[in-house]
Amino acid sequence: MNSSFILYLGRYTLETALLLSAPILITCMVVGVTVTLFQAVTSIRDMTLTIVPKLLAVGAVILLFGGWTLQVMLRFATDIFAHIQNIGQ
Repeated sequence: MNSSFILYLGRYTLETALLLSAPILITCMVVGVTVTLFQAVTSIRDMTLTIVPKLLAVGAVILLFGGWTLQVMLRFATDIFAHIQNIGQ
């Protein structure tokens, strides 16, 4: 095990984390901007108006992307355990 392998594992881990969090983060950003624009146009200042749509949108995204997320996590775990097994030999 050398430094390039450690850098590869770190990069692979960060890429996987970014890939898994991207759908939820993008959804929160889009819903947040939309609600903020709606509040600016209508002059409504209610805190629950910002939280409830985000929660509903994130729940829908988790339901839609749950299977894909599980596949990516399983592939990542399998790769990591394969690397651990190769190091032990």
